[in-house]
Amino acid sequence: QVQLVESGGGLVQAGGSLRVSCAVSERTFVGYAMGWFRQAPGKEREFLAAISGSGGSTRYADFVKGRFTISRDNGKNTLYLQMNSLKPEDTAVYFCAGSRGNGIYIVESAYGFWGQGTQVTVSS
Repeated sequence: QVQLVESGGGLVQAGGSLRVSCAVSERTFVGYAMGWFRQAPGKEREFLAAISGSGGSTRYADFVKGRFTISRDNGKNTLYLQMNSLKPEDTAVYFCAGSRGNGIYIVESAYGFWGQGTQVTVSS
């Protein structure tokens, strides 16, 4: 069973930056497409960013383009999300997700493996 563990969440002021990480317990990490999602209180979980297994392809939700960057280190089996210019509306639980395959996916249903989430709170 593949396990995903997020870390790096916390409290940050508006305009600040934060990087969240996702450690994956899978030796063939390069064979997994990965994504980041978030869920704010009272709202549905939403797609943020996705990356292919090699890291050569990325996709972003329009509302994070230019502020968030997804990356991965296949040697460390770790996925990252660098978040800059954070806003109070970015406050949410952030989840990483994984899917076996060579594609790049923006919908929840494409992902079979999920982390437990890490809280990000942006104060105004």
